[in-house]
Amino acid sequence: MTAPRLEVRLDRIHDNARTLVELLAVRGVAVTGVTKAALGSPEIARELLSAGVSSIGDSRIENIERMRQLGLSTEFTLIRSPMISQADRVVAQADVSHNTEIEVIAGLSSAAQRQNRAHGVLLMVELGDLREGILPAQLEYAVRRTLGFPNIVFRGIGTNLACQNGVSPDQENMGVLSSLASSLEATFGLSVGIVSGGNSASLGWALNSPNLGRVNRLRLGESILLGKDPLHGTPVPGLHTDAFSLVGEIVEFQRKPTLPWGQIQQAAFGPPPPRNDRGVISQVIVALGHQDVDPTGLQAPAGLSILGASSDHLILSAGQTRISVGSEVRFQVNYSALLRAMTSPFVAKSFSGGSG
Repeated sequence: MTAPRLEVRLDRIHDNARTLVELLAVRGVAVTGVTKAALGSPEIARELLSAGVSSIGDSRIENIERMRQLGLSTEFTLIRSPMISQADRVVAQADVSHNTEIEVIAGLSSAAQRQNRAHGVLLMVELGDLREGILPAQLEYAVRRTLGFPNIVFRGIGTNLACQNGVSPDQENMGVLSSLASSLEATFGLSVGIVSGGNSASLGWALNSPNLGRVNRLRLGESILLGKDPLHGTPVPGLHTDAFSLVGEIVEFQRKPTLPWGQIQQAAFGPPPPRNDRGVISQVIVALGHQDVDPTGLQAPAGLSILGASSDHLILSAGQTRISVGSEVRFQVNYSALLRAMTSPFVAKSFSGGSG
């Protein structure tokens, strides 16, 4: 088979999605399945929908366009703030978008009027992580302006935590989000339909908190795809953590010393990695590099350890083990490695185990 390739077990992704949808439904929380790490894969999106997610979210309008072109029918949400330059595409393809800037919402309104469509807007609130979001004190003004735009439908509010600065979801910041929803309803006499409590980092809070307040939606990507809690980097009980495997082919096997020689300067991707002198080892090169994957997000199989990477080569130590040139090595991936491997045109994608 072609290498490098990312092998995807769709049945395990389906199981993860179904388990989380069912667990959160008991708590009154619906799931937006996020496909951005999967490059908007329609195969994966179909599994998420089959498993019961209420909508599909992606950060790139190009991914949403592709999923629509391939026949997926659901509510699509653009979860990155739209670019004004893409307003027409956003309105044409996304039912809802996350927003923080009045100028952008004005652009979406103009595009929606040109297309004779209604576009849903969910306003993101800044609760401490310092990524995207309107400060709570300015939210009422933003809602008032949003309600005044033609062809724009105010769908609710949301927040994003644990991405930029690792701020954890807790009763305090989630309580603020709930209070804001209730305050907006009292002020404007409307219903705040969606209160989106964050991404996979909010999963632990949502499953274990004694009171979720007004939170009724989560946006889940990593927890479904990798079965991991990104807040702690630990597996979520009951979920598969091996839905993805990255397979690479060995292109060199040589017995080499562990320490380089000569005058040491900067390497291709910064300072060279430190090495301990372990004498002569079996060094393996796999045809994988920074153009294909984030090497720091790979977990090598037992008996192999990653020494470093360049654009095109992943260097490993096999200790005293002999490995054949042309054989394959299978790696587990974290979120960063998955994101880059799915994006790389040099990594083939292989899907198996789908429900459809």
